[in-house]
Amino acid sequence: MFTIIKNGEVFSPKNIGQQSILIQGKKIIKIGDIDIELLKQLDPNLNIIDAEGHLVIPGIIDPHIHLLGGGGEAGYITRTPEVNLSELIKSGITSVVGLIGTDGLSRTLTNLYSKAKALEAEGISTYMYTGNYHLPVTTITGSIKGDLLLIDKVIGTGEIAINDFRSSIPNTEELAKVIAETTVGGMLGAKAGVTHFHIGTGKHKLKQIHELLENYDVKPNKIYVTHFDKGFDLLDEGIKLSKKGVYVDLTADVNTVECVEYYQSHNGDMGRLTVSSDGHGSLPKFGKKNKLVGYDVAKCSTLTNQLFNLLAQYKNWEDIIPLFTSNVAKVLTLHHKGCIVENYDADILVIDTNKYEIKDVMAKGKIMLADYKVIRKGMFE
Repeated sequence: MFTIIKNGEVFSPKNIGQQSILIQGKKIIKIGDIDIELLKQLDPNLNIIDAEGHLVIPGIIDPHIHLLGGGGEAGYITRTPEVNLSELIKSGITSVVGLIGTDGLSRTLTNLYSKAKALEAEGISTYMYTGNYHLPVTTITGSIKGDLLLIDKVIGTGEIAINDFRSSIPNTEELAKVIAETTVGGMLGAKAGVTHFHIGTGKHKLKQIHELLENYDVKPNKIYVTHFDKGFDLLDEGIKLSKKGVYVDLTADVNTVECVEYYQSHNGDMGRLTVSSDGHGSLPKFGKKNKLVGYDVAKCSTLTNQLFNLLAQYKNWEDIIPLFTSNVAKVLTLHHKGCIVENYDADILVIDTNKYEIKDVMAKGKIMLADYKVIRKGMFE
């Protein structure tokens, strides 16, 4: 069966103008002029999506999401729920990287793997990190290298917490060994082999990452650090690291536009910047006098809302769309993702830029959302 997305303004993420896109199976097979009448003869069930007047971009890749839920840091009742397929589809997220944070006891890697496999069966692309906040790294096979070599979903190690009282307070040599083993495991398994670091708000900031680069034989492009949105002091450190080849990630929030503007204006490497949702992580809520009054759940839709805010703010969308698509694919070496290119996976969004809403979502060639409505839901939704 063939599908055509016609007449849309395509950002691949480069602006390639008004184009038609032909999809067969899960792949993009042609971009450009397409003889629709001939295709109708070949395929009477030809599906046509008219994207005239709309923006067409690659599906969003979320590199940091708690598929099993997160939280639990104020007792059992604060454990957040699992992610479901509809939430991802409504948000235009067609690929995810699941991880475990503070709670590496009741949230297990085998559960995370099972959740990733379930979401994959429901229609999106899924990956995961081995480990959690703490060292020594918890694995499935008994070693980081084993997980990367033998577990199909595992593409790296994370999220390892540093500069945070909730971490295991690792020393820099321990971190270097984790990066080294993850790098080698990635080589053996033909995967990204990145180590994904959670950066907290402690007093040492990015001191350990700088020490890793200065004193150990680690490759900067195998280091991927998140949560730089917590303050411009941390973002300054992120800018320095990006110039050394480290990948830098912002957690989508109300300050995302401000953070991207600051990062770009201070000459951060835009090719090494990404944005993630931290979806289904736990969010503390504060009332008067900064008193903790409860907890909320980080929403996957925040990622999409911040994409829309950036598109509304920036004239050059070629600077913005990669932060959610091709840059993520690059750091995670997902060679068939993140771009609208022939022979790539057909993960595609059609966006109504008048309302800044997602009109259509295609994941691996299957239509998941059509005319603003989810048409493919998870098993138990």
